[in-house]
This record gives sequence, structure tokens and C-alpha cells, in this order.
Amino acid sequence: MYTIIDIETTGNGIKGNRITEISIFKYDGHEVIDEFTSLVNPQCPIPAFITGLTGIDNDMVRNAPLLEEIIPQINAITADTIFVAHSVNFDYNVIKNEFKLLGHDFSRKKLCTVRLSRKLLPGYNSYSLGKLTAALGIPLTDRHRARGDAHATVLLFHKLLRAENSEKVFKLFLNSKSQEATLPPGLPKEEYLKLPTTPGVYYFKDQKGKIIYVGKAKNIKKRVLGHFYDKKTKEITLCAETTSLDFEETGNELIALLKESAEIKHHYPKYNSAQKRSIQQYGIFSYEDRNGIIHLAFNKIKMTPNPLAICYSPSEARQYLETLCSTFELCPKYCHLQENVAVCSHYKIKQCIGICSDLQMINEYNDRVKDALTSLKEVQTDVFIKIKGRTADENAFVFIQENNYSGYGFVPKETPIQQPKDLETFIVRQKNTLETQRIIESYLRKNPDSVFSL
Repeated sequence: MYTIIDIETTGNGIKGNRITEISIFKYDGHEVIDEFTSLVNPQCPIPAFITGLTGIDNDMVRNAPLLEEIIPQINAITADTIFVAHSVNFDYNVIKNEFKLLGHDFSRKKLCTVRLSRKLLPGYNSYSLGKLTAALGIPLTDRHRARGDAHATVLLFHKLLRAENSEKVFKLFLNSKSQEATLPPGLPKEEYLKLPTTPGVYYFKDQKGKIIYVGKAKNIKKRVLGHFYDKKTKEITLCAETTSLDFEETGNELIALLKESAEIKHHYPKYNSAQKRSIQQYGIFSYEDRNGIIHLAFNKIKMTPNPLAICYSPSEARQYLETLCSTFELCPKYCHLQENVAVCSHYKIKQCIGICSDLQMINEYNDRVKDALTSLKEVQTDVFIKIKGRTADENAFVFIQENNYSGYGFVPKETPIQQPKDLETFIVRQKNTLETQRIIESYLRKNPDSVFSL
């Protein structure tokens, strides 16, 4: 037994979406045996563009029942049925979310007539309800009204049930392990199945082949599936536009991060936002107070002329200072890691050797600070980071030339690397940006043993 459903909404994103109309046809595979259609008072204004699309305005729903009032009828007609809709995840998720807000559960098996149509009726230019029904000669009246769209979907579903190979396809789609109900409506399952479980970069593309999202992952297939399960409005909209996937394996997360950054800046995908924003830099600097004690501190880069080092978040800057503090036995108070204290906690636990308690000569402490400052300048100009490759027979590398990110590559394990020219055959040249600097510097702080000088 099936219930074929369509809803109209206020269009304020999935979590802010409110139902304005619902239509449900109960269908036994041969004919409609029951129907429920109703306007719904969303208890919020209907935007003008929604009224322009559906014809439903605030006056029409003012005296309509609240969703809570018709939940018993919705539950009764849909009980023990399979929930069917065109782009089913949208209708299903809106109803499920609205029920949840009202303290009710809603769980049904699902079938998507978009995905079924692509499988059973291949070769059409568009699988939108309007264009597909027109191509198939199915009458569609009252477009963008719940009953009109639901009734047209009933006729389409009737045709799908009788299509060649339908029994096998329906059985596959209803198998919970098939993930057919989870995949975006316009995405062939084969596109998802081709994804590897290895680290790399993945691409979401629209029907024109344009890249609309770039991501990175330790496990590409698992991460892409996470997008399909995510119920945020942005994710649902992204998935609804996705008709194909692509990927590139990198063997490791570092190159995946670097490649993701480069691809976002190259393609400027509409659904990527994080790396489109400007990066706030923080500079590490030193100064001497009136007592002659040298301090280490950090501040926003515009307030830090000639920084000793650059970080990309306050937490990263603090971590940087903490490392220096630990390595050179400096005082957290004078590294501005502990503010408004007379004596640092490190002194109390015997890690600070006493400058904050006047137990050590200032000159001796300053010598330690100067050693720390010297270490900041002792950076190899030409180095490479050696990391795991894509196969057991190769290594990956990230090349840093004159302290700037120069590119990455993959090299056979038996190939000796002794000087920069040994990498030339294998390197994929890349631009050095603030984002790639941040990625590499963060990696190096966590993995100092992965760096090799040339």
C-alpha cells in the first residue's frame, strides 16, 4: 500500500519551513482508495514569492486547521504505507521535522518518483514533475498546489509500477541496505558506488557538469554519504542540485586539504563558503618591559609589525607560545598565557624556574627567551614533508621552497630524494596562499618529524 504525498510550504529552509497545504492519495497499486487534502495554517507569514508560486496567501490559511489538529488524519491515512513523493526527501523531511516540533514521531518507508523515473524511464531531458509529466502525456492541473501535484504523481507512479523491470527495481529501492532512499533524487546510484574509501578530494556537480561543491575527506565515500544524511537546509539544497560526483585520491589528509583549498579558489563553487572568507592572521612578537624582562605575546597581524611568526587563530597562537614555553622553560605569565596572576601556575608545579617570583636573574631568563627567538629564525628554506602515498609503492610529498609552499607530488619509494631537482619530475606546482600557509604550518607543529631538508 502506498500514500502519494505532496506539500506546499512557506519556503524558509528546512528547519524554518512550515506546511501551508498537504495532499495525500492512498493507492493500492491499481486505484486510489482514499484521499486527504487540506490547507494548513503555518502560524507565520507566507512570503510574497511563495504566494506568487503557489497562489496560497495569508488570507487563505488564516482559518485553516493547524498541523497539530490534522496529525491524527495524516497518521491514519499513511499508517503501514510506503511514503511516495517526487523528490521524496524534501516532503518527508519537512513533515518529519514538523511532527517532531509538535512532539510526534513520523517514520515511514520511502520511494522517490524522481529516482524511480530515472531508472525505469531513462532518456528524458528533465525529471522535474512538470516537464516529465508533459513528456509522458500525463495531465497536470493546478501546478504547485498540493493536490494537483500529488494527483499527477499518482498517475506517474501508476506508470512506473507497470514499466519494464519495475518489480526488480522497486524491490531494490525498498531494500534499506540499497541506500536508494538516501541518495539525492538526481544522482544515479552508480555515481556514489564508484567513490573510494580512501583520503582525497570529492566534487559535487550539477546537471550541466558545473562543480557546485568541493570537499576533502579521510574516507571519501563515508564523507559524501554524510552529506546525504545531513538535514541542514544548505546540505539538502546542495544534494537536490547534484547529478554527478567526481573525486581524486591523495593518499593522505594533508594533500587533500591543500588540494581542496586550491580547487575552491579555482572553481569558486556556490556551496563552499569557509575558504571564501578572508583569513584573520595573528602575529607572535616580543617586547621588553620597564624591568628589562622580555615578553612574548600575540595580537592581530595589523597590530603586529614584523611578526616573529604568523598564526591563523587565537588558539593556534596560544598553542605556539605554549610550545615555546615548554621547550625553553619560559614563564607563562611573561608569554601572556596566564594573565592577572602574581605567580604562574607552572612555577607552583616546578615547570617555570622562577622569574615570576624574582627567584631568577633577569639576564638568565632573557637568555632563554633569546634562544627561543633564535629557534624561530632557524628554519630550513628548502624542505619537503614526507607522507603516505596513494599506494604501497609510493610516497607523497609536499615541497616548501624558500619557506613558501611550492606544490605536492607522488614519488616511487625506491627513488632517492637528495636535492630539489630530484622532485621536479614529480611535483604538481601550486600557489602559495594564506590558507595553504595555515594548513602547512598547523601540520608541521603537530608533525615536526615529517620534515626533511634538501
